[in-house]
Amino acid sequence: MTYNTYSSRGIPWHYVGAIVIAIFGFIMYATHTSVNPVTGQRQHVALTPPQEVQLGLQSAPRMAGEMGGEIDPADPRAREVQRVGERVVENSSASKSPYRFQFHLLRDPQTVNAFALPGGQVFITLGLLDRLGNEAELAGVLGHESGHVVGRHGSEQIAKTQLMNELVMAVGVAASNNNNAGRGYSAAMIANVVSQMKGLQYSRQDESQADQFGLQFMSEAGYDPRAMEEVMKILEKVTPATGRQPEFMVTHPYPEHRLADIQKWIGQHFPNGVPAILNDGAALRRGVAISGAG
Repeated sequence: MTYNTYSSRGIPWHYVGAIVIAIFGFIMYATHTSVNPVTGQRQHVALTPPQEVQLGLQSAPRMAGEMGGEIDPADPRAREVQRVGERVVENSSASKSPYRFQFHLLRDPQTVNAFALPGGQVFITLGLLDRLGNEAELAGVLGHESGHVVGRHGSEQIAKTQLMNELVMAVGVAASNNNNAGRGYSAAMIANVVSQMKGLQYSRQDESQADQFGLQFMSEAGYDPRAMEEVMKILEKVTPATGRQPEFMVTHPYPEHRLADIQKWIGQHFPNGVPAILNDGAALRRGVAISGAG
């Protein structure tokens, strides 16, 4: 018994299915838009702000568990992270966002990392905190991560991933038929690799925007933005130049390139030099926040 593999218009049914899947993906992506209340930009996002907050709250314990767990919020170091984070958010444009910011210190003493979940859950590892030299550097790190939240980068990435998944599925359907399923699988895998590469490119753009947000937020909160130059030097030390992948294959621009962009931002926003009123945070609770005492 044979089956008709062509539509009434003479187009193979698997092509029709692929077209339908692709169109559906584009429609879903195009119609899910929202205006960012801080930047005023219209963005393609997958979640509403309340959904982002809920997702972040639900995901926070699992994320913390993967990096040694969270240090007791009553610990002086954790309280300092929360205090500095709150100062950055409450005294900057980040306060205009609808998110519930909470700042967490993770136990991992080896991993040098900080990250944020949609909705305002911000994390920094002990491995990074212990390498920071003063409060302003901590403010820069937390400002950068708050920038990811305000920029809605997580929700944007979810929307892009959903679209890419639909397109990958469409490619697999279009390239498959009853006689050549293997070819369709290979095509889908290639398309998946391409979609991942596109996602990495977007992530680098997000990192650059988050750097700019971080510099803006910390300056508005009274911190010297030049502290972020020191943060980049710290990251450069733990990112050896040898054995690197090409930059287009990684999610973050390399620290030395971010450092150059940071210096350019400072020069543009403070052409006459950073005013003295922006303290560097060196004298503010340094013993608790930086050395890990307590």
